[in-house]
Amino acid sequence: MKKTYKIDVDCAACADKMELEAKKVEGVKDCNINFMLLKMKVEFEDGVDKDEVMQEVVKNCKKVERDCEIYI
Repeated sequence: MKKTYKIDVDCAACADKMELEAKKVEGVKDCNINFMLLKMKVEFEDGVDKDEVMQEVVKNCKKVERDCEIYI
C-alpha cells in the first residue's frame, strides 16, 4: 500500500536525510520525499499497521529536524 503525506521540512538536504531515516523503519518498503512539493510518499510492507509505522517514521524524521511536521 502506498500513501502520500504533506510534510513541512526546511531544506532539501534535511529532506534527503529524513527519507533515509524513514526507510530504516520496519514496515516501510520505500519512501520518497519531494522537497519542492512538500510531499512524502511511503510504500508500506504488506500486513502492517500503517498508523503505527508512521509514528516510528515521524520519530526518526524528528531526529534529523526536530521542528519538521508530517501530517498523518
